[in-house]
Amino acid sequence: MSEPKDQQTFEQIRRSRNRVLALSLAGFVILVFFISIAKMG
Repeated sequence: MSEPKDQQTFEQIRRSRNRVLALSLAGFVILVFFISIAKMG
C-alpha cells in the first residue's frame, strides 16, 4: 500500500504551494508599500 507515501507527498506539495503563495503575497504588499512611499515623496 502506497497511501502513506501519497499522503506525505500531498502534504509536501500543499506546504510548498502555501509557501509560494505567502512569499508572493508578501512581495505584493512590499511593492504596494514602496509605490505609495514613492508617490508621497
